[in-house]
Amino acid sequence: MTTSEVSVTYMGQTYPMTLGSDGYWSVSVQAPMETSGSNTAGVGPGVGSAAEGKGYYAVTITATDEYGNSTTIDVTDSQFGEALKLKVKETAKPVASITSPGDSAHLTTAKPTITFTITDTGSGVNPNAIFIQIDSSAAVALTSAQVSMNADGSVATCTYIPTSALAEGNHTIKVYGSDYDGNVSDTVQVTFSVDTVKPTLSLTTPTEGQKFNVADITVSGTTNDATSSPVTVTVKVNNTSYTPAVSGGSFSQAVKLSNGANTITVTATDASGLETTITRTVYYSTAAPTFIEVTATPNPSTVGATIAIKVKVTDED
Repeated sequence: MTTSEVSVTYMGQTYPMTLGSDGYWSVSVQAPMETSGSNTAGVGPGVGSAAEGKGYYAVTITATDEYGNSTTIDVTDSQFGEALKLKVKETAKPVASITSPGDSAHLTTAKPTITFTITDTGSGVNPNAIFIQIDSSAAVALTSAQVSMNADGSVATCTYIPTSALAEGNHTIKVYGSDYDGNVSDTVQVTFSVDTVKPTLSLTTPTEGQKFNVADITVSGTTNDATSSPVTVTVKVNNTSYTPAVSGGSFSQAVKLSNGANTITVTATDASGLETTITRTVYYSTAAPTFIEVTATPNPSTVGATIAIKVKVTDED
């Protein structure tokens, strides 16, 4: 007997096979455009409907001889079944995105909460293959407690807090992840600074309790922050605020006093939002003393005698 025809049934289509000179029947078919989810038993956001719940696309082959007798094999065949389970992997990379901190951010904690996402709409994100690297240290895999998956497995929301406090200054974090078909996302990174130290602030003038007989005075001093420059300075006198320029760490601001006690508040704020404040009270008055009584006793006096001069003075301020 001679085999007269062989056909392949695949994805709802039947394809006739051609007998070659080598004695093999063959046909070329196109792989599906969707992953089969072979590593997740056919579960995933982009698994093809024909592979859902299986992890493969099923193939059936039928051979018919010249008498019309036929034999059919499929995925249940004990000898050839595995070869008829076509497993298809996607080639699209997952996408990594860092949510926080933002690039060039200034953070006031040495153990910041780092959040990022890995997205894959094909085979789905593999939560066991998500990594983070801080500076030049080795990349570490996130644990299951640090990864939250959405319902269909297409998005992993990741939260990571460094186990050790980061040093003051600049740091770079890099993240990446894989899908279940083994594709690895591009690495994304951000650079930020850690600043837990408030800026320095020193007032040169005025001094605490200083008294003035002119309303126009100068508030001056110095400020600096080694990690989060530049530093901005705000000078507030009573209810009036000023923002002097800071040059080389020094600042100077002309202000106007009101009669009586004046509260001067100077605040230095670094790029991380940390503040240092100095408050001083100074006084301003132009009221001169008033004589209300003057006596000289005795007056007149004798030559060489002692004369007692007494005055009484008041100052309303």
